[in-house]
Amino acid sequence: MEPKATFCFEVSWEVCNKVGGIYTVVKSKAGQMMEYYGSNYFVIGPYFVKKAYGEFEEATPPEPFKSIFADLSQQGIDCHYGNWAVAGGPGCILIDFSRFASQKDAIKGTLWDKYRVDSLGTQYYDYDETVVWSTAAAKLIEAFAKKQDKPVVAQFHEWLAGAGLLYCRMNNAPVATVFTTHATVLGRSMASGGHDIYGNPPTDPDKEAYARGCQSKHLTERRAAENAHVFTTVSEITSIEAGKMLQKPADIVLPNGLLNKNFPVMEEALLQHNRYKARIKEFISYYFFPYYTFDLDKTLILFLCGRYEYHDKGIDIFVNALGELNKRLKEAGSERTVVAFFWVPGNIRGIRPELLENRERYHDIAESVDDNLSSIKTRILFNLIRKHDDMHSIFPDTVSGELSHKLRTFTRKGTPPLSTHNLFNEDTDEIMQGFKAAGLNNTEQDRVKAIFYSIYLTGTDGLLQTSYYESMLGSHLGVFPSYYEPWGYTPLEAGALGVPAVTTDLAGFGQYIKHLDRHDAGKRGIFILDRLGRTEQDVTAQLTRVLHDFVNLDREGRMRHKLEAKKLAALADWKVFAEHYLEAHNKAVTRLQGGA
Repeated sequence: MEPKATFCFEVSWEVCNKVGGIYTVVKSKAGQMMEYYGSNYFVIGPYFVKKAYGEFEEATPPEPFKSIFADLSQQGIDCHYGNWAVAGGPGCILIDFSRFASQKDAIKGTLWDKYRVDSLGTQYYDYDETVVWSTAAAKLIEAFAKKQDKPVVAQFHEWLAGAGLLYCRMNNAPVATVFTTHATVLGRSMASGGHDIYGNPPTDPDKEAYARGCQSKHLTERRAAENAHVFTTVSEITSIEAGKMLQKPADIVLPNGLLNKNFPVMEEALLQHNRYKARIKEFISYYFFPYYTFDLDKTLILFLCGRYEYHDKGIDIFVNALGELNKRLKEAGSERTVVAFFWVPGNIRGIRPELLENRERYHDIAESVDDNLSSIKTRILFNLIRKHDDMHSIFPDTVSGELSHKLRTFTRKGTPPLSTHNLFNEDTDEIMQGFKAAGLNNTEQDRVKAIFYSIYLTGTDGLLQTSYYESMLGSHLGVFPSYYEPWGYTPLEAGALGVPAVTTDLAGFGQYIKHLDRHDAGKRGIFILDRLGRTEQDVTAQLTRVLHDFVNLDREGRMRHKLEAKKLAALADWKVFAEHYLEAHNKAVTRLQGGA
């Protein structure tokens, strides 16, 4: 497929400004888009100095941008030209709209007059600044397009860029427009409140948006979808949502992909799995072993990560399934232990002091062993040759006494905590209360241990000291039983790292895997739970079965799932998915030129 447009602009609030998943979409796709448009592909974002640092390499703008920037500056729009420091290094324009903000009321008034977008009483940092910025971006694209005799296409992401698309349409700019919604404003709001948006959608979406106080964003999004030459969503499930919330399904679905070449090959992934699993098990040792011990060789590491959205992310389902799994394993007298991490940033006060003490005492014991390693090694070899069974003779008397004292100090009474940090609202925290309701108390008898790890995985957090991907790599299974997940990058990222994962048919990625023409799609490597039209009890039962079966696999069985997860993730590569973007761009150009 060849592009019908010569120039392509992609407009997103998350260009050089990481806020959420759209950043990953635009960033990871940029290099593939340049395969189509070359140096005529540009991304446009907001100019925030601190956010741009390290990502944006400023350069002298070429013509015709130099003269356009000068004209826009007269209007209070200051443009910075350069390259985004990502694969392909696409041309990047960041807009400083601070001086242009004086026009916000006039812009909002025009949106009301032309499209009945009600933005009365909105807050600047919640709504107005995106309207100002995206309008400035549209004026830039319009000025550029008027200087060209070849087609220009512009893709606007989410409601945050919606006002820019509407500016192009109301001014008849010679620009083919594509609007992409990654999640509808109203759908997300209703789903977060526990509403069944698929089975019981609102009869009057605009009225519902007013009732929820999100009418300005909703109406911007709806008008952009209605007026774009081509309206797109990131998945079939989001297209269904858009049909209900915006009363317009997508013209084309643009699935989200990854650049699999940026992820380790399977052999390297296996080496990294062992490396980071050892680091996680060290953490588990000083988290639990002061209270009691269990066999780390028979321990599996499960995880969920993402925003703190207890219902939407399926945290509630995971907690309840772990509770059921705990009962089953205890009843069966299983020797398996499951440690389930909830890597979900929460409202914290600081690391629990006892955990810091455990860590220091653990490392103190490890240092004593390291200091005497040569002597210990000699004694081990000597005892092996003698076939001596008295392992106490491994340690010299002075070291044995020292270690005995340190081990006594390492011991604690009670049970391990359920969270790594003290929380401001522990008595009302949904995850903590969910643990307790599900019988996850971290007692010695529990075969399932739960840890609410309530900070971002930076690799420098003072505990695990592993990054987001490193933490995934060290685990055995990622669990993401989402109710509301327009696409769902986490199970895809897990698969690309060779880590099996669970998702649902209400997540775009899960639906994509489920619809593959394969008899075992959703049953190996990437497990798909049926959530559409199902009760929470049914979904919990499904997940419990998946977890129970996985926990009882041998090493060879888990390896098969790792290999399959890696293969499935490879099917969601931008080399495959980017062509859908080109299809949307070409359709927009055709419609701009009067075609169907």
